Amino acid sequence: MPYVNIKITKEGATPEQKARLIQGVTQLLVDVLGKNPKTTVVVIDEVDTDNWGMAGESITVRRARGE
Repeated sequence: MPYVNIKITKEGATPEQKARLIQGVTQLLVDVLGKNPKTTVVVIDEVDTDNWGMAGESITVRRARGE
């Protein structure tokens, strides 16, 4: 039973986009590894940009600078 955890910043991914991620990742595991889609689990965690850091700064700070 594959388990995939996708972490994205909480910046407005739509339910449709999330559904496409779940479908696409599931299909990728079917195509590449021959996994059963009925037992494939995909979880999407949305993380506040204050709680996600890169290069020593939060994403909130980086976004405010236009990065």
